[in-house]
Amino acid sequence: MARGQELLLTAAQELFAERGYERVTTREIAERAGVDATLIARYFGSKAGLYLASLRAELGDGPPPDLLQPNRMAALLGRVDHRGPGPVFQSAVHPHEDEDVQAQAREALHARLVTPLAERFWAAGVPDAQTRAEVVAAAFAGIALGRASGAFPALEKLPADELVAMVQELLTP
Repeated sequence: MARGQELLLTAAQELFAERGYERVTTREIAERAGVDATLIARYFGSKAGLYLASLRAELGDGPPPDLLQPNRMAALLGRVDHRGPGPVFQSAVHPHEDEDVQAQAREALHARLVTPLAERFWAAGVPDAQTRAEVVAAAFAGIALGRASGAFPALEKLPADELVAMVQELLTP
C-alpha cells in the first residue's frame, strides 16, 4: 500500500469514528492525512470507496460477531447513533449512485450482518437459515436507520439497552 493511501485510510478511520460518514469531507480527510485530496479519487474512487476501505481494514481477518451475540446490536446502534448511518447501512434501503460502491457496500453488509447470523442459524439447525438471517439483518438495519432519521420519536428516545432487548426478543427464532 502506498504511503499516501495509508495516511488517507488512517485519517478517514479517525474522522469517521469521531464524526461519522456524513459529517466528514474529503478535504478534511486529506488535510488530516497531509496529502492532496485528489489522492482519494486515485486510490479509493470516492469518499464512499474510502469509507468502505476503512470498514474492510477495521473488520480485519476474522469474522465479525453475529447480531445476536451479546453487545453486538448495542455496539452497532451506538455507532449509528454517534456517527450516523454510513453507506453500508444505507445500502440496505437505497442504492448508491456509484454501482461499484453499492456492490461493495452490499458485500460489506452481508459480511458484517447477514453471513455471521446465517452461520449461527445453520449451526443451530434453524430452517431457512439464510433467508431468516436476511430478514433479521434487514429488520435491524431498518430499526437503526429509523432511529437515526428521527422518523420514529419513541424509537429515538428509547434507551439502547431496552431497544436491543426488544429487538432480540422480536427477531430471535
